[in-house]
Amino acid sequence: MITTLVVLFLLGYTLITVEHSIHINKTATALITGVICWTVYSLAMPSPEPVLEELSHHLAEIAQILFFLLGAMTIVELIDIHGGFTIITDRIATRNPRVLLWLICSLTFILSALLDNLASALVMVSVTRNLVRQAEQRKLIAGMIIIAANAGGAWSPIGDVTTTMLWIGGQVTTVNIISQLFLPSVVCLLVPLLYVSFTLKPEGVQQDAKGNKYPSRPYVDPVARRDRRVMFSAGLSAIVMVPIFKTITHLPPYMAMLLALGAVWVVSELIHANKDEEDRQRFSVAHALSKIDVPSILFFLGILLAVGTLESVGILEEVATSLDKSVGNLDVIVGIIGIASAIVDNVPIVAAAMGMYDLASYPPDHKLWEFLAYCAGTGGSLLVIGSAAGVAVMGMERLEFGWYLRRISGLALLGYLAGALTYLGVYTLTH
Repeated sequence: MITTLVVLFLLGYTLITVEHSIHINKTATALITGVICWTVYSLAMPSPEPVLEELSHHLAEIAQILFFLLGAMTIVELIDIHGGFTIITDRIATRNPRVLLWLICSLTFILSALLDNLASALVMVSVTRNLVRQAEQRKLIAGMIIIAANAGGAWSPIGDVTTTMLWIGGQVTTVNIISQLFLPSVVCLLVPLLYVSFTLKPEGVQQDAKGNKYPSRPYVDPVARRDRRVMFSAGLSAIVMVPIFKTITHLPPYMAMLLALGAVWVVSELIHANKDEEDRQRFSVAHALSKIDVPSILFFLGILLAVGTLESVGILEEVATSLDKSVGNLDVIVGIIGIASAIVDNVPIVAAAMGMYDLASYPPDHKLWEFLAYCAGTGGSLLVIGSAAGVAVMGMERLEFGWYLRRISGLALLGYLAGALTYLGVYTLTH
């Protein structure tokens, strides 16, 4: 049975990584892999009751992550359909490519921590399209947006799905993960940013049809401008309050996120109460739900179910033991996991690591969990296909795999290693 499960998991994993070549969505593969693994496990056991108990246990843990992501993604979409992010982007006045690079990367870094790295990457790439004319410069900035988004998401419990998984699972706590990973994440971005800023030429100013350097912005009526500000403030405040709510009430994070979604939902209903049905529909939560990335949520469900099978039968524990014997150094093991997350999705890797190492041996805020959050969150920047933000930007700006490998991957690796060394230094000083 164990051999069969390993083969099925590796086969499913392989099909996920080559989804663009075989033209089969990774979500479908993940769901099939997860269900088949549990089916094999159930049929191989003399009694189904223990399997059902294990499945219920894993489903309860997975549901917390999925409900959290559903709430967060819906709030972000509500802000977006109201044009809330233009409150930030419209205030970018400079057209100097170097200054623009620093502003865009800084905003991406901050937005990734407050919202999530995928949404912030999409918003800032859209901004770059309107501000930078020269194609090569725009591609360089897009590559840096990927690094900034992943670095910004790594140090926040709500910024990257892998850090969120560790936070919900109790492996890390809010204040500690921020204090320990903020500086390493900054260094991870700063090293490549310094290099790229010197390679940009003082060109690339976007001009409109009349030759104006500052493109005109579309007119927004006062009511829409008010709605935009209200939804941006309400959405951002609600998401920021999630860690605070969890700290005070000790309830699971998904409860705080669902409360945040309910509050923002009420605000959305109130500000559109006097409008006709057609206008209200465009800004409703139902419309926002229709735009969220449901396939990604289902992908997490499928892959986490598959990983849960490997944990239940003890395979992950055996892998952890083998790694400890062959490699020995836990820091090196986590560093390798981070690099591997650039090749394969970091969600199943972190899920596997959470199953390999238990909380009894490695309690909350242990060095293992903190370093894993950094490495898994930022390691995806090493390849353009290594993170959700990278894949999204790749599609928007048509970044070629080979171009990214030549121009960005080396810089991302330097930033990754510099941030890792910074974390190890910070940990030594603070412990």
